[in-house]
Amino acid sequence: MKLKLAIIYGILIWGITFFFTEVMNPFFSSFFANVNIIAPAATIIATTLFGIFYIRNIDSNEVIEGFTVGIIFVLVDFILDMAILVIPHRPNMIFIDYELHVFSMIVMTLLITTFLGYLAQMNIDLK
Repeated sequence: MKLKLAIIYGILIWGITFFFTEVMNPFFSSFFANVNIIAPAATIIATTLFGIFYIRNIDSNEVIEGFTVGIIFVLVDFILDMAILVIPHRPNMIFIDYELHVFSMIVMTLLITTFLGYLAQMNIDLK
């Protein structure tokens, strides 16, 4: 387990998600008033990207490592949400329905990272 790398990637995932919700929210809220698609889409893309970066250097127990790094990503997201958004009561698209955000973040992150670990353990021979 590369804990330091997992925490850095978790911070980057949170930062990318936060950045895109802040920057893209005015554009999407003017066209789609009741739809919050930016946070889940940014989370999926960033988690997949950094999950691949993390898993590609692991040589054994990739599924367990993928699940473990998913837990680290979720913990980092929760801690940063609490420290930057929830405790100071800073409004954000994520903050509007926070319980749904936490639940969807947990499910998406664990599924993505575990599946990436599963794919990493497979020997694929494309000829």
